[in-house]
Amino acid sequence: MENNTNFSNQGSGNHNFLAKPFVIVNCALNAPLMLVSILDNALVLAAIMRTPSIHSPSMIMLGSLAVADLLVGLIAQPLFIVDELITKVHVLRVLSSVIEFALCGISLTTVTAISMDRFIALQYHLRYATLVTYSRVIYSIVAVWLIIVIYSGLRLWDKVVFHLLSAILIGVCLAISTFCYIKIYQIVQRHRLQIRSQEQATESHIIQNCTEKMRLKQSALNTFVLYIFLVVCYFPAYIFLFLFGISYSTWKMEWTISSTVVFMNSSLNPVLFCWRIRQLWIAAVKTARDMLCTTTD
Repeated sequence: MENNTNFSNQGSGNHNFLAKPFVIVNCALNAPLMLVSILDNALVLAAIMRTPSIHSPSMIMLGSLAVADLLVGLIAQPLFIVDELITKVHVLRVLSSVIEFALCGISLTTVTAISMDRFIALQYHLRYATLVTYSRVIYSIVAVWLIIVIYSGLRLWDKVVFHLLSAILIGVCLAISTFCYIKIYQIVQRHRLQIRSQEQATESHIIQNCTEKMRLKQSALNTFVLYIFLVVCYFPAYIFLFLFGISYSTWKMEWTISSTVVFMNSSLNPVLFCWRIRQLWIAAVKTARDMLCTTTD
């Protein structure tokens, strides 16, 4: 996210007094988050690539998310740290802002797409395989990357308009995710009642249908925890972007805190996905063991 060098007039003395220790603490916090983001997302990406048995349209989305979050750790956070320490280089500040908005925006929209994917899997479970295909998912991912990268270039045109549009983008993504998970909860409750009424049924096709529904429900509920962390990590940035756009004021300390919280989401995503999706966890553990054995040999 963007680091603004101007302080609001109110409380500027306090900000200046706290600036140096705050920068040190903030950079010290970002350094381990950067390493965690790089290592965890690289492991998840390697696990997906090396395990054909778990390949699916949903895993392609997870792979795209891992790439975006990996680049956050490799590029966005190092630029953010350097920009915090060297705040007088205008070109560096603008470059850092554009890259950070692009990568974090891709991560946000991909998590939103995953929530939509889980909603479709439950709402249209009999048609899911025909609605969500490999080609459609790949085309959608490419389109998201291109649109967000091009959109981030608007920062060079008008910073205020860009802040407002970014707030709208975050708000729309959070609203879509909220809608999807409300509908998922309603579908899960309805399916639970249906399964209870079919507990005495012995027909194989009914049992198979219920098993598939349970599998899809578990997958959907597993991603709900990501939604909670998504809201926690992006809502502060949404508030400050909106305030920047309408008030033309900046609060460096508050903004850099919200930026660090957004970066934290890129570190948490791979951990949460591996924790909630057993197949991905098994693949990640196996990949880590293989890499360690190769290194030892």
